[in-house]
Amino acid sequence: MFERHYLDDTLRQLGKLKSQADKAIAQVDDRQLFAVLDPEANSIALIMKHMAGNMRSRWTDFLTADGEKPDRNRDSEFIIETGETRAQIVAAWEDGWKRTLGAISALAPDDLGKTVRIRGEGHSVVEAINRQVSHYAAHVGQIVLLAKHYAGANWQTLSIPRGKSREVDVAKDGGSYTVTRS
Repeated sequence: MFERHYLDDTLRQLGKLKSQADKAIAQVDDRQLFAVLDPEANSIALIMKHMAGNMRSRWTDFLTADGEKPDRNRDSEFIIETGETRAQIVAAWEDGWKRTLGAISALAPDDLGKTVRIRGEGHSVVEAINRQVSHYAAHVGQIVLLAKHYAGANWQTLSIPRGKSREVDVAKDGGSYTVTRS
């Protein structure tokens, strides 16, 4: 059934995004996590905080309440409060992902045709899911770019190492990468 495949693949792709972000975040220290490239830029911590706030709002009571919860303060997601720590940011991040993956896991194929609201605007469940996957992918790309910048020469690649494409075989077990040496 296509609908079940869609839901399963959505979970798989979101899992890959989370894993990629987590591996990138693990390569930066606390100073780098909170660093900004310029006064208008967001730090990795701010991107994580924003994603966590978005996830909490969008996926809490996904089928029954507007995805923009009245208690969400989006503007505060872009401010690091005095004393805010890596542990607090990571805890919110993990909670956001738990809500996201849990809400999608709870969906049945018949739910895909339902309508949900985000900021009062109607979306099919498929549209709402695709909207969020696209949003999260963009932010994970930002996190990876910033982490790679800060890690510099210590960066551990998250995929095929540069210049190693010919040495890599794509495994048949779900698309993981295996480096082979000849």
